Amino acid sequence: MNSALVQSRRQLLRTRDGSLFDADEDLWTYRDNSINVSLNFAHLNCDGRFREAAKSVLSWYAENKSGSHLKNLFERLQHFLRAFPDPISRIDGAMLLSYRASLSKKRAWYFGTLSGLLLKWQALGYKGVEDDVVPLLKTTRKVGNQKGEAVLTLDSQNGPLTDIEVMAVGEALVAAREDGRIEESEYLLAQLFVLLGQRAIQYAALKVGDLKLIKASDGTTSYMLRIPRAKQRDVPSRHTFKDRLLAPQIGAPLHRHCARLRSEFALDFADEDDIPIFPSRALRKKTPHEFRLHRTSGSLADTFIRVMRKLEVISERTGAALHITPTRFRRTVGTRAAMEGHGELVIAELLDHNDTQNVGVYAQAVPQIIERIDRAVAMHLAPLAQAFAGVLIEGEFQAIRSDDPSSRIVGPHIDPAMRPMGSCGRHGFCGLMAPIACYTCRSFQPWRDGPHEAVLQFLLDERERLVGHADVRIASVNDRTILAVAEVVRLCAARPSNGSAIDG
Repeated sequence: MNSALVQSRRQLLRTRDGSLFDADEDLWTYRDNSINVSLNFAHLNCDGRFREAAKSVLSWYAENKSGSHLKNLFERLQHFLRAFPDPISRIDGAMLLSYRASLSKKRAWYFGTLSGLLLKWQALGYKGVEDDVVPLLKTTRKVGNQKGEAVLTLDSQNGPLTDIEVMAVGEALVAAREDGRIEESEYLLAQLFVLLGQRAIQYAALKVGDLKLIKASDGTTSYMLRIPRAKQRDVPSRHTFKDRLLAPQIGAPLHRHCARLRSEFALDFADEDDIPIFPSRALRKKTPHEFRLHRTSGSLADTFIRVMRKLEVISERTGAALHITPTRFRRTVGTRAAMEGHGELVIAELLDHNDTQNVGVYAQAVPQIIERIDRAVAMHLAPLAQAFAGVLIEGEFQAIRSDDPSSRIVGPHIDPAMRPMGSCGRHGFCGLMAPIACYTCRSFQPWRDGPHEAVLQFLLDERERLVGHADVRIASVNDRTILAVAEVVRLCAARPSNGSAIDG
């Protein structure tokens, strides 16, 4: 029998990532990598000897596994013990069978996680687990955690986003940054969640030295971000990485952000490369030195959700604000990769999986892009999508730049008569393709008598043409714009007689 069960440990235990805590205490609290760990053994429904044995077993996990895995095991043990009215002194086979039968379908996976803990428990030689437990667990079928249901059903609340929803989020993010509703660090964090689909714990572990600027011989500049890998067994955090190439639209501002952090925190770090990309403004106690001033994964996930709520993006599927979680964007990255024809190996690489056992669901759940959008469909979806972001005005006399003829938006390839679609309320160079890009721009002021029907018909005809000559996915790139134009057409038809402007 392991002597540690009866001898006081009375020494600080060092976790896999370097945190120290007193494992003899009933309350374990420490910072592990990018998460806060807090386990209260006093809340376990068991006697004192069983509690000490549990501490000894879970001490092994604290030393050798991640904090998130340790928390999961503690929660499963706590849930099991609560299934019995009296404090537990031992676990036997009959108790396990009773517990397994009590679990709902959604919680059936709890038994499998608990089984792993109990097998390790007996292997380490601690009391509390009866001899009949191991044979039972080895012959009992375990149900894994249900994976992929939200993806397979394309759930509108928790499943992957549609292309129209993704475009809406992207446009809203840019607009919120331009008008100052969100800070640059919030904008960059949100873009990384949306574009790369990595886990919050990976962004929390990022340091400024992970962003590399690469200059080619032809003078072009690229940006490479080293993403620390997560969920790597028996490997400390920031031990292995995956390289991700960033588009200049994100790489350049992220590079400027890192340069400012180097200047701001230069005196706090011996090596500027160690400065976290998303730093905390307060030094937390019990934080491993390597993760000094790093925010927790939970903090970054909360920031992302808060930023997304500010955007108030509407789903064309529900007509309500998008339900936002980091996991949804992770599922979106996997689903879009499958839609583009990538195989399971590529999807596993994009999502930082070690193998393909959990990515097959994306290939099975490729959503069908609408093969045909006609005027009736566009007019039906337009109010739900709310893709039009500008303000409908009566005519040029109501425009912000009414005295500037260059603000008029025309499209000779759509309307040979060169009738203006509206006015641009933005001062400065835009660079977007007018008039198509204008309808989803918040600076656009369409005129009530503009040739919007012609624009809508042009886009519908062009989509139909591309469906016949190219991939449907290529044909669908302007679907959100079609809905925006349809909304302008609808607003024009419903325009009140008082001549007041109407917001999109």
